[in-house]
Amino acid sequence: MSTTPDDPSNFPPDVPAGRGPGTGAAPTDPTQPDTSPAGTEHPDVARRKGIKHTRVGATWTGLVIGIIVLVLLLVFILQNLDSVTLELFAWDFTLPLGVTLLFAAIAGAVIMALAGGVRIIQIRRAANRQRRLNSNF
Repeated sequence: MSTTPDDPSNFPPDVPAGRGPGTGAAPTDPTQPDTSPAGTEHPDVARRKGIKHTRVGATWTGLVIGIIVLVLLLVFILQNLDSVTLELFAWDFTLPLGVTLLFAAIAGAVIMALAGGVRIIQIRRAANRQRRLNSNF
């Protein structure tokens, strides 16, 4: 006995053969004519699963989100053009407040990336060490 939802034995008796859920509109339905020959649809399309997630789609989403963040960052910088004086050791810098905060955020991100990278290297070394110990047996 099959337990798949597309099994014809699972359809109600009033549904014609080959016209169960997920197989498209009935051929007599004028709003959605069946223009493809029988059996030519991809199985994912026939089951109404659509397109799977891809790396290109994820990259496109990341680019759109990045552009939105950059626009918001530009607006933030343009709204904070008041000059502030930074004193670093013996140097004095005069920069707009928005640019100063941007540099501080970039410095924080670099520090976080370095700390994360060091931790990844530690975990990778521990995994390699464990793999070598397990391969000796």
